Amino acid sequence: MIAYIDGKLTYKDPAYVIIDVNGVGYEIKISLQTYGALQDGTERCKLFTYLNIREDAHILYGFKDPEEKILFLDLLSVSGIGPNTALVMLSSMSSAEIRHALINEDVKTIQSIKGIGAKTAQRAIIELKDKLRKEQMLGTASPSIFPTQNNKVRNEALAALVTLGIPKNVAEKSIDVILKKEGTDITVEQLIKMALR
Repeated sequence: MIAYIDGKLTYKDPAYVIIDVNGVGYEIKISLQTYGALQDGTERCKLFTYLNIREDAHILYGFKDPEEKILFLDLLSVSGIGPNTALVMLSSMSSAEIRHALINEDVKTIQSIKGIGAKTAQRAIIELKDKLRKEQMLGTASPSIFPTQNNKVRNEALAALVTLGIPKNVAEKSIDVILKKEGTDITVEQLIKMALR
């Protein structure tokens, strides 16, 4: 995967940008949130990316803010929401507004986005509300439960477990239980071994 592209912004359009990295121009689809966050002119910029591989194309999607990329990936996990629909959602509302609507089960707000019907809006809420509530809760409580230095250990362990084929939600629950029980002085290796038991 391409985690990010860091280079010179050579072209900016509301739908995509071209970033020159050592003489290679990368065309990256963006949301209006990212478009608004980028300055005009040929500046140096860094976009966090997601590479979508299809039979007929390899398409890069870019985000100025890593939180926007995380929400984009969350939206992709919902059946019926593809990369273009997720990008339309992020262009229609801010990440905070989408999270708020999903957490508060606001079907009308989600359904007001072009291309999102009632069933897709309900499915998105059902599949994401608990995950987003948990993230919100951990975000506000992280200093006391998981100190910042331990977030790196947690994230690395989670990535490793998902790579090994364990569903993300199962891996997250297991890791959180272990961290509460064992405390913060645990290595990535120990955390992975304990989660695999």
